[in-house]
Amino acid sequence: MKIAVVILNWNGKALLEKFLPSVINQSPQATIYVADNASTDDSVIFLKDNFPQVKIIQNKENGGFAKGYNEALQYVEEDIFCLLNSDVEVTENWLLPIEETFKKYSNVAILQPKILDYKNKNHFEYAGAAGGFIDRLGYPFCRGRIFQTLEEDKGQYNDIIDIFWATGACMFVKKEVFRMLQGFDEDYFAHQEEIDLCWRAHNRNLKILYVGTSKVYHVGGATLGNMNPKKTFLNFRNSLFSITKNLPKRKVIPLIVARLFLDGIAAARFLFQFKFLHLLAILRAHLSYYYYFVRIFKKRGVINKDIKYFECTSIVLSYFLAQKRYFYEIVNQRSSPNNK
Repeated sequence: MKIAVVILNWNGKALLEKFLPSVINQSPQATIYVADNASTDDSVIFLKDNFPQVKIIQNKENGGFAKGYNEALQYVEEDIFCLLNSDVEVTENWLLPIEETFKKYSNVAILQPKILDYKNKNHFEYAGAAGGFIDRLGYPFCRGRIFQTLEEDKGQYNDIIDIFWATGACMFVKKEVFRMLQGFDEDYFAHQEEIDLCWRAHNRNLKILYVGTSKVYHVGGATLGNMNPKKTFLNFRNSLFSITKNLPKRKVIPLIVARLFLDGIAAARFLFQFKFLHLLAILRAHLSYYYYFVRIFKKRGVINKDIKYFECTSIVLSYFLAQKRYFYEIVNQRSSPNNK
């Protein structure tokens, strides 16, 4: 089983200089690629001068996360793709549990390791934490991170369990699966395209696992901070895209109506917090979604009506009204893949 670690870069020379050595040193069994998204800094020259062992793929334009990886991965032929953010520090032997899990479960398509905060290494990190889930209304959340509440890592998630989605900050996906699913949806540009990819995998009865015996440290927000208005726009709009593409037809419109109401509440919350750019971002997200609705609807593929995609009715109501801050308070712990 050959692994390719593929790092997408855009004007990230400083991040490559800081984090690429750990990837090279701790990944002797993998081939390391940097896919450059038409950087205007001297990232490529820096790589050629300092890391000749790294293979460089140069994309013609900055098409964001989705298009950037779609283009680059056409030139990668290893069995497993590891999509790794440029602001991730990996740890010793981090790939061994990943390899073992792929070998043990033949129907596994996608894996994610434990994602901890580089700046606060005993806590989970915002993007991915201990595995991604989704509520009945299509809002994503993670074990170890519910909205802005980040849990301390005390070994409580050192397990291997089924999850609904794996984070794009560090995602392992079989080459054959990525290509069968035709990669990421480029209309997303960035943010939540990995949720759509995982949802499409579930619709084909493929398994997605979290492997807590492998860990990495993620800076997070290196491109867009957690509270950047552009990220708010992309997250709200792209979540609606995923609902439209992946749910049975009879559920799409009722759910969009419910989301219009709840997203309106989120906009009102931003208003009272005087975060006007975020309020406008939610409005723009819905306008953009309605504009692209027909185009997105036509992308609907295989739909598995029997999958239980959600873990709770509403993460929003659980967190803000019921004041539940931790995963175990909101849903029952998921079973291990041995019990599935």
